[in-house]
Amino acid sequence: MNKTWWKEGIMYQIYPRSFNDSNEDGIGDLNGIAEKLDYIKDLGVDIIWLSPVYKSPNDDNGYDISDYYDIMDEFGKMADFDKLLEGVHKRGMKLVMDLVVNHSSDEHEWFQTSRSSKDNPFRDYYYWKPPGPDGGPPNNWQSFFGGSAWELDETTGEYYLHLFTKKQPDLNWENPKVREEVYQLMRFWLDKGVDGFRMDVIPLISKHLDFPDVSNDDFLYVIEKVYANGPRVHEFLREMNEKVISQYDMMTVGEGPGITSKLARNYVGDDRKELHMIFHLDHMFLGMQENGKFYPREVKLSEFKSIFTEWNFDIGEDCWINIYLDNHDFPRMVSRWGDDEEFHNESGKLLAMLILTLRGTPCIYQGSEIGMTNVAFDSIEDYRDVETLNNYRIEKAAGKDMETFMKGVHQNGRDNVRTPIQWDDSENGGFTTGKPWIKVNPNYKTINAKQALADSNSIYYFYQEMIKYRKANPTLVYGDYMIMDKDDEYLFTYRRRDDEHTYWIILNMSSNHQLFELPVYEELSLEICNYKDVNPNSRKLQPWEARLYKIKK
Repeated sequence: MNKTWWKEGIMYQIYPRSFNDSNEDGIGDLNGIAEKLDYIKDLGVDIIWLSPVYKSPNDDNGYDISDYYDIMDEFGKMADFDKLLEGVHKRGMKLVMDLVVNHSSDEHEWFQTSRSSKDNPFRDYYYWKPPGPDGGPPNNWQSFFGGSAWELDETTGEYYLHLFTKKQPDLNWENPKVREEVYQLMRFWLDKGVDGFRMDVIPLISKHLDFPDVSNDDFLYVIEKVYANGPRVHEFLREMNEKVISQYDMMTVGEGPGITSKLARNYVGDDRKELHMIFHLDHMFLGMQENGKFYPREVKLSEFKSIFTEWNFDIGEDCWINIYLDNHDFPRMVSRWGDDEEFHNESGKLLAMLILTLRGTPCIYQGSEIGMTNVAFDSIEDYRDVETLNNYRIEKAAGKDMETFMKGVHQNGRDNVRTPIQWDDSENGGFTTGKPWIKVNPNYKTINAKQALADSNSIYYFYQEMIKYRKANPTLVYGDYMIMDKDDEYLFTYRRRDDEHTYWIILNMSSNHQLFELPVYEELSLEICNYKDVNPNSRKLQPWEARLYKIKK
């Protein structure tokens, strides 16, 4: 197995709009991030993933880019970015940018020119189609955010494709000029000194050019079989690797909608020369398949465990993935996978042990290290996410029960993870003295970084301890993985092992006491536990108890 810095590092995702506001306009910014670099470094982080900071009209909070070579006005100037990058490197960390090139903003000059006429030189930078036989959209494709994936443009009377919002037209990767534009902008940032890219929805860049109608109502099926894994996606990624990635000491991690564990090595196998690793979304979509994310069903622990086990088996030794339990698109981990009320501290620590002992590069989303939770705003007026607002309008127009819908928003809406970071117990959680762009979670009085740093028993210090331990024990990075209890609905127990060491991780993912079988070894050392004064030989686990044993040879 190839050993590299991006396999051994700890990633930390920053959502700039919600991280820290330095100029009190209610919006996080680059200088605000710079102010907190020591906080991030002290946690043990090696790699910062910065969600988009490029110039954008913010229809999808920066994932709609109008200029790939400039900084969003609300976030600062390019000089502020340069200063931030210098500060990151000075502290021995690396900075990974978000590469959003499946689509641009409709305010990008490429699209503005493209829509001006049918024969302009930028027309085929995007996908344009005449109306379908009935005079409507060219096919029945649906947007990820609700409604048709086609928008009629009155200027030329044709439709353009947008798999996301109508202000995010899809770029036409069939056009070699588009691909070269992408490679050029990548080189621009790499030459500045950034250390790699997280690639947004990268499996979607190659389209089925016959644009077939979809006959399956299962949207996840549609993503995998129609929108993702297109006929030329691997050709495009190999070309990107040859022309850019292979020319730099950098890391790439692709967001993987539609990439199953069986398809993963086509993207990240060492011999493929495409990407270094992927974020898969299988566990993120659990419970959302049947009726969509706003009408979720309960998920069994055995389902959750089977995904990690299946992925570990299918990728083999020569592939790599990212391990995460929340990010800017999915709800807070302690609310979704833990118990954010009675056992908030214990389950927050257990989940930290989970992501830091599985095989893959761990990624911590901002605020998870202090146990930030989902939020339940009473009114739709308090929400900002385009996905939530679009679906609210659609469901209300269809006469659905909006109380039930709002419960789904409270569970799975993206604004759960976009409320401002709670730095202290002052007004607005210390995020800003201005009016925040979205309300702060009301629990900032009790859950905040100041409180966490003052409490030696906090979730923050448990993350710090686990990160330090992982770095000191490479078996937890490179060792093999074996699950020991695949059908148990309360315990998640697995082994990490190589020629040097063996570790057992035993997690009680329930709010009740559970019994477990201790492995039989002559010398068994309890290295880390999220409870104090635990008898290492006890077979009884307290609610949300997490133990890490080391087998001494």
